[in-house]
Amino acid sequence: MIIGIDIGSTITKAVSIEDGNMTRKLKTKAVDAVTSAAGAFGKMILENDIKMAEIERIIITGAGATKIKNDLFGIPTDQIDEITAIGIGGMFLSKQDNIIITNIGTGTAIIEAKPERIAHLGGSGVGGGTILGLAKKLLLTSNFNGIMELAASGNLNQVDLLLEDIMETDISFLNREATASNFGKMLDTARHEDLAMGILNLVYQVIGMISVFAAKSKNIDRVLVTGNGSNNPIGKHILATITGMYGVAFEYPQDAEYTTAIGAGLSCSMRG
Repeated sequence: MIIGIDIGSTITKAVSIEDGNMTRKLKTKAVDAVTSAAGAFGKMILENDIKMAEIERIIITGAGATKIKNDLFGIPTDQIDEITAIGIGGMFLSKQDNIIITNIGTGTAIIEAKPERIAHLGGSGVGGGTILGLAKKLLLTSNFNGIMELAASGNLNQVDLLLEDIMETDISFLNREATASNFGKMLDTARHEDLAMGILNLVYQVIGMISVFAAKSKNIDRVLVTGNGSNNPIGKHILATITGMYGVAFEYPQDAEYTTAIGAGLSCSMRG
């Protein structure tokens, strides 16, 4: 059994890998790197009644992995870079071997993954951290569920400048309801609900567009969305709108938020 651990800046995830398949998964709130890794590992073995002798190796990755210098609990512990882990995990979950992966976490990374090559194409500092940071200042809350509840009844017309505000006809393939400028209108009547929707629209439009550019640069018409931000229903709706305009489909594999941890665990067998 291999344990893969993704030590993120806000959430740490762990999975168990047996015979090339994920058999268990869990996530915990991240604190410092060592505490996060030890806590996730301890929770994994205690909740699943795993014996230490069953574990062959631990593979760690993510933002906090470099801070762990020694083996955990006397079990051989290796590190793998996060980009490679995302690529391996994405290919495993999608059952595809030539893909663009958009991994949405605190920020956003875009990866090209093939069996012979995993490459970091770029990314953006815009991601889940942007949502929480802007909401803390504009909405006076950093509770993610609360932000989502507000956004569900938000009206973008109160916040964003739309093409219909400045044009009488469609432009090219863009209809008059398309965004001309995020937060470019900002009416005095805008409610917290409208601001919350504006924040989500800003973040997912940026993510969607850089994903489209990456996919088209590689002549690929689909993007695999992974990471914590892959589970956002409002974000999915925004990305679906981008699909309608640009013809690049966004796909959401099961267990997408565990992609990096899965890739870490699987990397051991790939390296032999």
